[in-house]
Amino acid sequence: MSAKPNIVFIFPDQQRGDVVGFAGNPVVKTPNLDRFAAESVSFSRCITNSPVCMPARMSIMSGKHPCQHGMWANNVDGNPEQPNHVRNIRDAGYRTAQVGKVHLHVRTPGDGHSREHAHKMHAWGFDDTHELRDIMAYAVADCYYTDFLREKGTLEPFRNYMRLIVRGENQGTLLPWETPPSALPDEQSLDMYTANSAGKWIEEYDDDKPFYLQVMFPGPHNPFDSSAADRALYDPEDMPLSIVARTEGPVSRQVERSRKSGGLAHMTPSQDRLMRLYYYAKVTHIDRGIGLVLGALEKRGVLDDTWVIYTSDHGEMLGDHRCRNKALFYEGALTVPLCIRPPGGVTGWRTSALTDHLDVVETMLEIAGAATLDGEELRSSLVSKIANGAAAEDAHVGKDVAFSEVRLFSMVRSDQHKLTVDSLTREPLELYDMESDPEELKNLVDDPAFEGVRRDLTEGHLNGLLDRLDHEKVQKYQATLKANPNRGGWRAIEQAA
Repeated sequence: MSAKPNIVFIFPDQQRGDVVGFAGNPVVKTPNLDRFAAESVSFSRCITNSPVCMPARMSIMSGKHPCQHGMWANNVDGNPEQPNHVRNIRDAGYRTAQVGKVHLHVRTPGDGHSREHAHKMHAWGFDDTHELRDIMAYAVADCYYTDFLREKGTLEPFRNYMRLIVRGENQGTLLPWETPPSALPDEQSLDMYTANSAGKWIEEYDDDKPFYLQVMFPGPHNPFDSSAADRALYDPEDMPLSIVARTEGPVSRQVERSRKSGGLAHMTPSQDRLMRLYYYAKVTHIDRGIGLVLGALEKRGVLDDTWVIYTSDHGEMLGDHRCRNKALFYEGALTVPLCIRPPGGVTGWRTSALTDHLDVVETMLEIAGAATLDGEELRSSLVSKIANGAAAEDAHVGKDVAFSEVRLFSMVRSDQHKLTVDSLTREPLELYDMESDPEELKNLVDDPAFEGVRRDLTEGHLNGLLDRLDHEKVQKYQATLKANPNRGGWRAIEQAA
């Protein structure tokens, strides 16, 4: 056995921080995660550094904010030559591997099988790679997963289902509550395939080195293609309704665009409950997959030699404020679950310390004894907080502020307030008092009584972040967006299909 512990990073896509049982949600069924959290430290206020897939994942890889790494949306390829935590962990003596959706470069229809892109994963620092795609890509894409379905004889029914979903989403005719149940048996779903592939890797591992394994579930990202069996576990009447009360104050450009494109303006309570039920059912399905991964570690006898970290790239609006998907700084998209189980586990406890994904990066580097990355002053390892326990004086003390950025908007979150600005002009757009207004219904950005708060958050924190902004990378992002506004979207896939 290696002197260094293994590290397993479990990472579903688009998992809300409040739709897990251990966060106090009384409806969702996540028994495996709840058992895992009972032996972990869970963080109630973990902030994604970007509420969109690729920027969030690049921040985790690089340990930097979007204003530094330059990926503001899903339209610019990441540069594998830049320093990243996977390569540093590999260089510290680990064998590195990934199974699932990495999403660090833009994939397009007709760009070949995932095995033809394995060299990109190796360039990022992964020794072993089993890269999968976003579920909507499988209307036309080829991958290890489509090989699996072809062998099972279910590829064409699955592709026909996905073509229905993709065309509906792009034409605005298929709304979340209209999503049909999965066309596949549960054991053949993309997320279960991810879990079983990761479990097989663990069980067959034969290297003397400690391992760092990323298990990156493609769900519960939309479409909420949960199975009929998982949906039957829930009663629509038990579903909590979305936050749809009328808001006060200005509506930012960011929110206005999301509301217009989401199609939820006339959503009824019954439709709301169905949408949420389909999402909850998919979370339950992935919970089952997470149980398989944890079971593989236990079966192999290495669970208690392993740090296991569970989080997500961003959340899901799920109808709150008449919005869906992500790319906003409302809590539904911004706050993600975070549970960290050290080797042997702990008596589970929950901290309200403010943290973010950059802290997770620094935590994994410390665990591995790996070299840190540039800009470490923006990151704080959580290892000592976990070791010191719930009774420590600073058990609930975290960062002074956390930052998140997307599409040239930037946000700063303190213990009490949240401020959003235009990243280039630094014009204030949204300000919320999270203590008196946790549902974010009153935008105080123009309230003169909060001028001091705006000034303190901007001058004391945001300016320091945005002074680091890489203008050349901003220009690259803007030029790519102008040349192909749909790059990274799925309209091209719809046309190809």
